[in-house]
Amino acid sequence: MSYGGGYGGGGYGGGGGGGYGGGYGGGGGGGYGGGGGYGGGGGGFGGGGDRMSNLGAGLQNIDWAHQQLTKFEKNFYVQDPRVTSRSDKEIADFRAAHKMTIQGQNVPRPITTFEEAGFPDYVLSEIRALGFPSPTAIQCQAWPMALSGRDLVAVAETGSGKTISFALPAMVHINAQPLLAPGDGPIVLILAPTRELAVQIQAECTKFGKSSRIRNTAVYGGAPKGQQIRDLQRGVEICVATPGRLIDMLETGKTNLRRVTYLVMDEADRMLDMGFEPQIRKIVNQIRPDRQTLLFSATWPKEVQRLAMDFLHDFIQVNVGSLDLSANHNVAQHVEVCTEYDKRDKLLKHLEKISQENAKVIIFVGTKRVADDLTKFLRMDGWPALAIHGDKQQQERDWVLAEFKSGRSPIMLATDVASRGLGTYHTTLPFRIAVSPIWVGPGSSHED
Repeated sequence: MSYGGGYGGGGYGGGGGGGYGGGYGGGGGGGYGGGGGYGGGGGGFGGGGDRMSNLGAGLQNIDWAHQQLTKFEKNFYVQDPRVTSRSDKEIADFRAAHKMTIQGQNVPRPITTFEEAGFPDYVLSEIRALGFPSPTAIQCQAWPMALSGRDLVAVAETGSGKTISFALPAMVHINAQPLLAPGDGPIVLILAPTRELAVQIQAECTKFGKSSRIRNTAVYGGAPKGQQIRDLQRGVEICVATPGRLIDMLETGKTNLRRVTYLVMDEADRMLDMGFEPQIRKIVNQIRPDRQTLLFSATWPKEVQRLAMDFLHDFIQVNVGSLDLSANHNVAQHVEVCTEYDKRDKLLKHLEKISQENAKVIIFVGTKRVADDLTKFLRMDGWPALAIHGDKQQQERDWVLAEFKSGRSPIMLATDVASRGLGTYHTTLPFRIAVSPIWVGPGSSHED
């Protein structure tokens, strides 16, 4: 963790389990070339054997009614004159064009440009430096809502720009609060279901926190605790965490949530699917009740609605697109039906077809065994493929992602551990291989 050049919880080291090197390779493989090696991996999914049933048992419930709470600022939104001047019809047409619906009282109007959001210059300069052309639909509506200090529910498809929707208002929120004192915990807490998503969120926070020296760390299982503990004890304004590892840190006194005034639950539906609801409730009880809470989800089932009703106060809501799980509509999807016997031949034909385009490919499969078997098959045929799944140590998984991102290994096989919340780094062609009896690809969002 350092100022300026990017903070965060490094420390992916440690943990044995297999590794890469030697092994398969060779051969041409349709223009990609072979090389490298592939090996097994150890570890366990979800944070090194999280004791799900006992997590949080050591945390004491806080009686907030008898706590003296220091006041804090959370409303920073000043509506831009250009937004004020638009007619109600223009606003309605904008929302309709973006398949946007809102719920709640006194919902701020959407903005259409970065400048209209009213971000301070230090935020706008980072946006310009990164070359973003314009806000996404969810950002246009969520930024005014979040900057106004209101509790917020945002339901939008995966890949719609939700991370920036809560990360930029978080920077503004932090810079309006008193500086951290020794022993203080974070000001912003972002809960995420998987370590991959936690690392991805941390990377975005690092980009936008550099100019104002905002420190962050990512706290997740499957990686050594040492660096994460050191980051927390030095003090970070933003903590991105998976529920299991965060509770471990809280129970052992490595951090506290007394300073948290901005809480984000990202991929809330996924966290509930993974059984984290009891842990989420334990964590939220450690945070002052007058905090600002933002809940982001790809779907809006009854379980997520109940969570929102329990944790958010007088919240406003924006839905972009369908309330059911869906993929990004900007992605073309095709389905091919074939026999089990023909799957691999069809996959190879597609790989050969696109290999001359320097494309990156993700192949989603149903099980860890299939991921390893298919990776072995491809590498023996000369294709530079690597696999990522829950039985790989975090150090190994990070290495695979780095190889994929750099293009050194442009084919990555993944199980559902990477199906949501994983940056795809300009992937040209994702596949999904159905378990049986059909092969579904490229880009299908069908479940295994």
